[in-house]
Amino acid sequence: MKRGLTAWLLVLSAAAAAQSPAEDLPMRIVAERERLQRERAAIEQTHDARKRDCWQRFAVNDCLREVRRSQHAAQDPIRQQELQLNAQERAWRVQQRDERLREKQSQIQERRP
Repeated sequence: MKRGLTAWLLVLSAAAAAQSPAEDLPMRIVAERERLQRERAAIEQTHDARKRDCWQRFAVNDCLREVRRSQHAAQDPIRQQELQLNAQERAWRVQQRDERLREKQSQIQERRP
């Protein structure tokens, strides 16, 4: 199931990368990474406060375990979005590399008599 979801995200990200202008994509990826980092920091801040509250309880380990479980569940969508961004960035880099190679090949072809 997880492998299928990842493959589906890769297909969607490749389609999105093909539709957007190539020059705009790196800036959008950076902006999206910054947004995800802010979300991750907010989640960590909330869960750090919950961890501190756990130390006031009798069942500290159970409370800490639940906080960690909750934190991982909250961060899973962020991880999935980061994976999608990584796939988009890889696709963009491959596209840029292929364009450079085509330009080199055309220059080589022009030089030949």
